Formats: sequence, structure tokens, C-alpha cells
Amino acid sequence: MTTVPERKRLRHIDAGKVVFRAAILAISSAICFWVMTNLLGSVYSISRDDDLLGGMWAVIATIFVYRESIEESTGAALSRMSATLVSFILCFIYLLFFPFHVLGMAGLIVIGAIALAMMGRADDIITASITTVVVMVAAAIGLDHAWREAILRLVDTAVGAFIGLGAAWISALGRSSVALPVSPAEE
Repeated sequence: MTTVPERKRLRHIDAGKVVFRAAILAISSAICFWVMTNLLGSVYSISRDDDLLGGMWAVIATIFVYRESIEESTGAALSRMSATLVSFILCFIYLLFFPFHVLGMAGLIVIGAIALAMMGRADDIITASITTVVVMVAAAIGLDHAWREAILRLVDTAVGAFIGLGAAWISALGRSSVALPVSPAEE
């Protein structure tokens, strides 16, 4: 059962704004995937499967970063990049010396969680842990030079975060340029 304020809020949803933001999210996600799988995939590619993983991971970063305002998107981008950087450092060092192992992955999650908590970035623990799992499992799938997976997922995240910030900027510009005149009855 919805309360009166919830019903009031639901009636005041700007459908045009919702459709515009959804379209920007979809378009930026498609562009991000294409950039990662076609442009960057042609520069350096381990395999087509890894290119697709990179495209997916970059799109996840784009979606994670794309928020209601540029300020929120900037904060999300910084959060995403700090979590990914911690995961990158841990996974890269581990994978230089050891192959994938589930206990190694669990150990990296513990170390990352402790490090982020001690840095005052406890909100980034979930994102860093997810990133660690993705890097480690990707390394297990493509065993040759597994340490490259850490570097590739860092690049994927950076590209996705950049595109997500660009989408937020375009969305903010679009909202200000498509403002409709208000009728005197609505003022």
C-alpha cells in the first residue's frame, strides 16, 4: 500500500526526463561496449572472449558512474576507480607470482577489505571485492600471463568511468537545454 506522499511523488515523475536519462544510459553503454570490443580490442587483444569480458566490465563501470548529477557521477567515478585500483594492485602482485586459486582470491578479498577500511574507504569494499573476483576468475580462464587481466580490467574500468562521466555531462546539458516553458497555471 502506498502512502499519500509516495503517490504524490509518483504523480510528479517527469516522463520526458526519465526517457531522456534512460536513452543516454543505453547509448553510452552501447558506445562503451563498442569502443572496448572494437577499437581497444584491435589495439591489444588476448582473445575475443576477453575482449567481450572487457566490454562488459567497461559497461558496468559506465552504468555504475552514471548518476543523477555530475557531482554524484564524479563521486561514483572516484569510488569506482579507488576500489578498482586497490583490487588491481593486489591481483597484479598475486598473479605475477601465483596462478588462480580460490584461497588466493579469498585472501585478496580479505586484504582489500582491510586496506580499504583502514584508508577510510569502507564504502568501496564491495566494489573492490567484486572487481577482485572478476580479475581472478578471468585469470583462471585465460591462464597464459594471467597478470595481464588485472591491467586490462583497470583499463576497462577507467574507460567505462570516463564514458559514464561524459554521459552524465551530456545528460546535464540536455536537461538544461530541453527545459520546456512553464504555463502561468503551473507557476
